[in-house]
Amino acid sequence: MTEHQHPEHPPHGEGTRAVRAGLPEPVKHEPTLPGPVFAAHFHLPGDPTGPYTYGRDENPTWTHLERAIGELEAPGQDSGGPVETLVFASGMAAISAVLFSQLRAGDVAVLPDDGYQALPLVREQLTAYGIEVRTAPTGGDAQLELLDGASLLWIETPSNPGLDVCDIRRLVAAAHERGAKVAVDNTLATPLGQRPLALGADFSVASGTKGLTGHGDLLLGYVTGADAEAMADVRRWRKIVGAIPGPMEAWLAHRSLATLQLRIDRQNANALAVAEALRARTDVTGLRYPGLGGDPSHAVAARQMRRFGSVVSFTLPSRERAERFLAELHLVEEATSFGGVRSTAERRGRWGGDAVPEGFIRFSAGAEDPEDLIADVLRALDVPVA
Repeated sequence: MTEHQHPEHPPHGEGTRAVRAGLPEPVKHEPTLPGPVFAAHFHLPGDPTGPYTYGRDENPTWTHLERAIGELEAPGQDSGGPVETLVFASGMAAISAVLFSQLRAGDVAVLPDDGYQALPLVREQLTAYGIEVRTAPTGGDAQLELLDGASLLWIETPSNPGLDVCDIRRLVAAAHERGAKVAVDNTLATPLGQRPLALGADFSVASGTKGLTGHGDLLLGYVTGADAEAMADVRRWRKIVGAIPGPMEAWLAHRSLATLQLRIDRQNANALAVAEALRARTDVTGLRYPGLGGDPSHAVAARQMRRFGSVVSFTLPSRERAERFLAELHLVEEATSFGGVRSTAERRGRWGGDAVPEGFIRFSAGAEDPEDLIADVLRALDVPVA
């Protein structure tokens, strides 16, 4: 459970919370953040009671990380009650745990058709299990039209890679009115950008691989929820499937949380600066960033987000133009992830599956000096195709 360890203490600011989240009570001569516990089994004489029995079920290192994430996703338990967080081996493991633990044959699931590229694979598997899957775009709250008879609504906002935003409160209210649970993929926003549980969602789900841990060196996922029964189902799914993180990954993730606000603030500022620089380019079209005034999603995003994320998307005139741009970047790595301290970019069309133009670029701003980053981007744009 992510119940707060010091409920009598006054609420803290986000930076303080990120630095202190999930830490145990201090013990003389012991580290502030205990090291990873490497254990497949635990000493267990007599009746098998207590928190730690077998490594697939629980681990003290997970416990600290789960408490930390819960404190960030629902500070002050502003979702209306205690929350629980469960960590997984990857973001995809966390997504699957919610979908497959909450849905049964004959149920209806409503998914975005412009979200994470793995969702079509999930849709195929859900359909094979006798679950009806309906899809609609994120923008314009289009999923509202598909909620009649639904058991679960899956929201991804901002969407990846198109950066459309939907009104979480509106969709949650409509889904709950029809008896459906709501899960929000919070990967792009991170808990410092958006708190889905405070907006009424039943689950906040994310890949911790991205902005949460921010260094591009581990795979992690998590699910946070306030419904004890629903979270028990998610926990049971994790136990059955065994989609658990290693203790080293969990410890590294917890260590990385201490710099979350510092990283996210710098990356968000850099993303806005890059978007503003790109807005002046005549060779750039389709520019999207929710934090940019005039962006189609800005008004809705500003009502529910506290930070707008590190990702900017835009389109160059052709595949060749996009590939030349990526090849000429010096400070930006060509990689398929986002949310890291080192800026990354890629031409999304190379993977197939996303409904984007051939010259579409997903750009993730890192923590470099903004002047250096913008200069690198503009210089690479100015290099003509050979």
